[in-house]
Amino acid sequence: MSYAKVIVKGSPISKSNFKLFNLNGRAILPYNSGKYHDRYALYEEEIALETRAQNPNLVLSEALIAVLKVYYKSRKRHPDTNNITKSIFDGIEKSGLIINDAQIRRLIIEEFYDEKNPRFELELYGESSYCMKYEIIKKAHNDTPIEYAPPPNKKNLLPNKDKKSSTKSDGTICEICNKAIDKASAVSANKGKLIICRDCLKKLF
Repeated sequence: MSYAKVIVKGSPISKSNFKLFNLNGRAILPYNSGKYHDRYALYEEEIALETRAQNPNLVLSEALIAVLKVYYKSRKRHPDTNNITKSIFDGIEKSGLIINDAQIRRLIIEEFYDEKNPRFELELYGESSYCMKYEIIKKAHNDTPIEYAPPPNKKNLLPNKDKKSSTKSDGTICEICNKAIDKASAVSANKGKLIICRDCLKKLF
């Protein structure tokens, strides 16, 4: 058999969102600290368990085509879809369904939204039995564009049309304790994608 399908419920998370850097600049990924950042390790374990339960006694050892559909709970707040693949394939590899994530030679990722049932659905096809064809078609009528804002650490690169309104409030929130913090008390990790306060940073070490 050269086909497998995996569905894991819950909001997909990215490995990069749970990295911290110590005082020496070394990246760390907590596993059993009892803190918020353990979520990635637990998520990887959940993927491995679900994968094995849904595909018992199956091992795919050949080159693979992967079709990944990611369903987020929120349109406004979710990880970068391009970063999601690492966390998912780490869990798939850990399950033993595949030998190495290097087997994935062709990959299609699609992003969707499902407020009531966030999840990811992954289908794996062996290249010995399947091939991939795709095409991009011009729509007859244009949809409303889905616009994206720059990450927090790059917002100052955009032209500021209303300086008064932008300086009224900082709006920075610690992603662990959810408290409002000013720039002087904020610590960024993962190239500015993760913002936490200094108090929460101390508790993690």
